[in-house]
Amino acid sequence: MRTALVIGTGLIGTSAALALASRGVVVHLADHDPEQARTAAALGAGTDEAPEGPVDLVIVAAPPAHVAATLADAMRRGLARGYLDVASVKGGPRRELEALGLDLTPYIGTHPMSGREKSGPLAASGDLFEGRPWVLTPTRDTDTEVLNLALELVSHCRAVPVVMDADAHDRAVALVSHMPHLVSSMVAARLEHAEETAVRLCGQGIRDVTRIAASDPRMWIDILSANPGPVADLLSDVSADLDETVQALRALQSSDEAKRREGATGIEDVLRRGNAGQVRVPGKHGSAPRTYEVVAVLIDDQPGQLARIFADAGMAGVNIEDVRIEHATGQQAGLVQLMVEPKAVPVLGAALRERGWALRQ
Repeated sequence: MRTALVIGTGLIGTSAALALASRGVVVHLADHDPEQARTAAALGAGTDEAPEGPVDLVIVAAPPAHVAATLADAMRRGLARGYLDVASVKGGPRRELEALGLDLTPYIGTHPMSGREKSGPLAASGDLFEGRPWVLTPTRDTDTEVLNLALELVSHCRAVPVVMDADAHDRAVALVSHMPHLVSSMVAARLEHAEETAVRLCGQGIRDVTRIAASDPRMWIDILSANPGPVADLLSDVSADLDETVQALRALQSSDEAKRREGATGIEDVLRRGNAGQVRVPGKHGSAPRTYEVVAVLIDDQPGQLARIFADAGMAGVNIEDVRIEHATGQQAGLVQLMVEPKAVPVLGAALRERGWALRQ
């Protein structure tokens, strides 16, 4: 691939353009908002000038509701040898294109499984997709050259290609992305009118659960409007679990010992099923989940503290597998939780104490 045209210079489109440009591809940028395309160009994602002739690949990074129309326009104008989109739903856009009577041999639907809570070109990053799954949904009609172009794009973005049926993809993202986002929003909504004294008690748990609720509602209306059925089916199942959990909690309030035991059994059931589901979430780099142990370090909220901890861990020969930070309420201090291999815990603990760090047991 030598040339590409990215139509839609938001977070995903600009991130893909940055990755391609960094690997020597000549990238042209277009957007319904010219200022957004100019911003992406200023970031080094390419040029906002139109290509002089057909490019190798058109990448449509428009909202799901506009994908089919944007692709149809590009294909009718003969803008490229191959065409793909990066929308978060796949079945609907393809059916819309089929209804328009277009030849879909030069088209493939794709979806990079990566993103951020923020949107727009200023939130973009050339390494946004690194190590993340990038779903490809070819059909028997998809031209081999187009599939190869899509695979080349995924490679340039250092993502991991995953081939799926379009409708199976839509059911999968409903489970792992769309439904969790709505649940996160529902939990976060409980905080809107909560007493300030309660909100001040927020810790890492509520931050983890509500993090994705910070996303742009307009963007999510577009996404959910394109995949409502599978999401509604999953929420119906969650609703049934909620009803049973509420009944179990009410039973725990009973003065009847048998009812309390029944309630405890119901709560234990949902918690154990949660454990069983959580361990299926892929671990680091998409590998099987692994168990790490935590070394907790108290730090001041000052510049350079994290860099010092990582440097000291490196000098001890310990790899930090993951990290979390809990900020102390009302204090300029926090707790850094370093996730490491179990065998590295005594080595790291001793090294950090020797260098003056205070560890929490």
